[in-house]
Amino acid sequence: MVKKPAPDATRRSEKSRRAIYAAALALVGEVGYPRTTVEGIAARAGVGKQTIYRWWPSKADVLLEAFLDLGEQAAQAAGQDTDAVPDTGDLAADLKAVLRATVDELLDPRFETPARALAAEGLVNDQLGREYVARLLEPQLQLYVARLRSARDAGQVRADVDPRIALELFVSPLAQRWLQRTGPITHAYTDTLVEYALHGIAPR
Repeated sequence: MVKKPAPDATRRSEKSRRAIYAAALALVGEVGYPRTTVEGIAARAGVGKQTIYRWWPSKADVLLEAFLDLGEQAAQAAGQDTDAVPDTGDLAADLKAVLRATVDELLDPRFETPARALAAEGLVNDQLGREYVARLLEPQLQLYVARLRSARDAGQVRADVDPRIALELFVSPLAQRWLQRTGPITHAYTDTLVEYALHGIAPR
């Protein structure tokens, strides 16, 4: 009698994790964050809800991790580095490249729908809002901080510039326009934000 190999628990767990990510992102897009439940995610993923609770303490943790993973998977597929803003020595070009990629992501329905749901719920749900900022937004902003510090060290921006404030000159307008739909978000728009941020609006 041929002995069958033991099931690979690692592969089984990864398959379940991927199914849970997909279910969470799909549900929050279809029914919104308030109506998304751990039970609903489990049913859609074809796992028991205890499987979810074994890995995550709440649906917020599931959704945020799923969204973070979605971004990482997309970046890897595009050959992008998710751990740093490019540093080619040309600050304007580097910022424009990253913001153009951000525009593409924000306009992709796979990202836009869950991102809007999480961002909107974070405004009224303090716990989710704090986690959204701590786990998703702030790590991304710190990449800009590091790039602007490098530019400051290279003499490309003023020595007294606070990178954490400076990044808001181009990141915050994009976020506001996207969230409130006050205008289209395009590559030309973010290129202009970079130009205004780096060179100001006074006559040259």
